[in-house]
Amino acid sequence: MDNTVRTGTELLWSALGGDPALVDRVEYGGTSGLLPARLPVMDLARASVAVAGLAAVERAGLAGPVRVDDGAVATAFVSERHLRVDGRAPVSFAPLSRFWRAADGWVRTHANYPHHRAALLAALGASDSVEAVEAAIGEREAVDVESAVYAAGGLAVALRTPAEWADHEQGREVAARPLLTRERLDDAPPPRRSGPLRVLDLTRVIAGPIATRTLALLGADVLRIDPPANPELPDQHADTNVGKRTAALDLDSPSDRRTFGELLDSADVLVTGYRPGALDRFDLDRPGLVVARLSAWGDYGPWAGRRGFDSLVQVATGIAVTEGSVEEPGTLPAQALDHGTGYLLAAAVLRSLTEQDREGGTRLVRLALAQTGHWLTHALPRYEPGRYVTETDGPLGRLRHALSPVAYEGGPAGWSRPPGVAGADAPEWVGA
Repeated sequence: MDNTVRTGTELLWSALGGDPALVDRVEYGGTSGLLPARLPVMDLARASVAVAGLAAVERAGLAGPVRVDDGAVATAFVSERHLRVDGRAPVSFAPLSRFWRAADGWVRTHANYPHHRAALLAALGASDSVEAVEAAIGEREAVDVESAVYAAGGLAVALRTPAEWADHEQGREVAARPLLTRERLDDAPPPRRSGPLRVLDLTRVIAGPIATRTLALLGADVLRIDPPANPELPDQHADTNVGKRTAALDLDSPSDRRTFGELLDSADVLVTGYRPGALDRFDLDRPGLVVARLSAWGDYGPWAGRRGFDSLVQVATGIAVTEGSVEEPGTLPAQALDHGTGYLLAAAVLRSLTEQDREGGTRLVRLALAQTGHWLTHALPRYEPGRYVTETDGPLGRLRHALSPVAYEGGPAGWSRPPGVAGADAPEWVGA
């Protein structure tokens, strides 16, 4: 494995406040060339899984290596594609969750959930068909569609280039902040734990559920709570709730609210995945907890209160243009922002628990898909072909060409002459 692989792990482990020496315990292997993309997606995948493993062995006090197998990592990052329920493959995206041509560019919508589909249709004044939505979006500018759909409670984003996102107010807010934040909120004493770790899971879709699924793998008693009127999509539930128990509680109901409060009073960890502010009215503060908050765009900037999903973050932040073009936007080979953030979130919880056991204190960690996207596009070394190209003047004019990859100490830096005009040289040896 090259140094880029280790670099990703070092960067993430440093962001988590981990002991740098532990990175030496990570062993990488398996099939190379998986999750191909213009961005270093596989490096993000390896590194996020590696730090989850490191945080787990650190907390457990184990001395052995952490093994990261590329095949296992790549398969897990597209776990929904391998899911089968009685032989039936899941539907990853609903018909109205896709790219659409607007009057001046592209828009991507997310309408997998019924209430988001209803909001999209209401904002557009369209009937529930691909043709109707296509026509409605095609008549409007992309940013206008984005604003109208969000105002109606739906999800849509206009395609932006990396430069446009960097100049956007939310993009500047994201760029100015670290990948994740870790805080000690008070001087609560170290907890006296007995029995399995209790994790209360208030997350949705992919990133948050992957984090809590990982904690369940490591022995935690994970109890996921969903509102009865808005359960998780069945296929999403099957893929991301392995190892957990799930319950339905209406937190607007006094009796269910009391039940939830009792659960929270006896929990060790609370993981939330709703947009910032959405759960504030439920009084989730408890001394001695480890609280992990996940959002799409971060809890800062003009988009702090907006809903979002991996596919939309890719489009807004310029990733879709990087992986395709302005004319034909592309996608990452996996919902890597979700999966990478999920494993990183699990690692952040585990590291916070380790620190809490030693030093006490209520702990808060915060992550956002947009921050992971910024890390993917800016933190890791990327292949830049310009480093391996040179220019030479000669009979053909100014020639731009690739450098030779054959290199060794004391060897030639390049060719001794440029190509001449075809057939113009004498048929004789040099110096003959």
